[in-house]
Amino acid sequence: MSIDITRIGGRIGAEISGVDLKQVITETDARDIHDALVTHKVLVFRGQHLDDDQHQRFASIFGDLTLAHPTVPSVDGQANVLEVAAGPGARANAWHTDVTFVVAPPKATTLRSLVIPSYGGDTLFSNTAAAYADLPGHLRALADTLWAEHSNEYDYAEHPQFLSTEVEEYQKVFAATRYRTAHPVVRVNPDSGVPNLFIGSFVVGLIGVSKTEGRDLLRLLQHYVTRPENTLRHKWQVGDIVVWDNRSTQHYAADDYGDLPRKLHRVTVAGDVPYSLDGTKSRILEGDEATHYTPQVQ
Repeated sequence: MSIDITRIGGRIGAEISGVDLKQVITETDARDIHDALVTHKVLVFRGQHLDDDQHQRFASIFGDLTLAHPTVPSVDGQANVLEVAAGPGARANAWHTDVTFVVAPPKATTLRSLVIPSYGGDTLFSNTAAAYADLPGHLRALADTLWAEHSNEYDYAEHPQFLSTEVEEYQKVFAATRYRTAHPVVRVNPDSGVPNLFIGSFVVGLIGVSKTEGRDLLRLLQHYVTRPENTLRHKWQVGDIVVWDNRSTQHYAADDYGDLPRKLHRVTVAGDVPYSLDGTKSRILEGDEATHYTPQVQ
């Protein structure tokens, strides 16, 4: 039985059916799924109900796996699996691309649902290639020249309503090792050759630009990322697994489910060092290459 690819968003997202991810994926299906990911940016597989080992085997069709996270502990006994659960620091309700504070962020992220609230808890995705294409020519020309500093020192002081002892303790773990990396604001996806806006909430400023001007420019660029035309909203069901191209998307976990339980497991695929339109690669400003976390894909 061949896989079926059905678009679910105008500019982003497709649902994949006709494949059982509990089984070993054939080379043909793996190639088709990989190509669909590059094209559609986000892939949804319903009703798969995988365990951790099956999840990791599936994720590996996209490449080598990273560890669960550079600083946050993994699920017990599963070094490549990160638990994403309702709790302090785990409500990722800010638009971001995963782990951009290291020099080689993940190529792709896979997330599967274990416990889903009876309401809320959706995940939103945006197509950052479409956002770049939407820019007027003069703004695109400016973005092409900009570099941003990404850091894992997220400023919770900007959101005092979220502050608590638990959040502060989580943040200490998250930023136990400090990472600061310079990435191009416009990076090229190496599989498609298409440029993307590469920003998000791990960006702490634009290099060579004042904080005030940088904040204004980032806000303007981010507006294009989150235009409704460029987004997809996924309503989770238990057993889903969703894959997104981390080089060409941002995502946002809606924090609208109160104290209801929500638990998912995440596995990420190792990526290469980003490069700009002129071929200049990202560089480390502080920290190391995080080789303990991700294989360096050159």
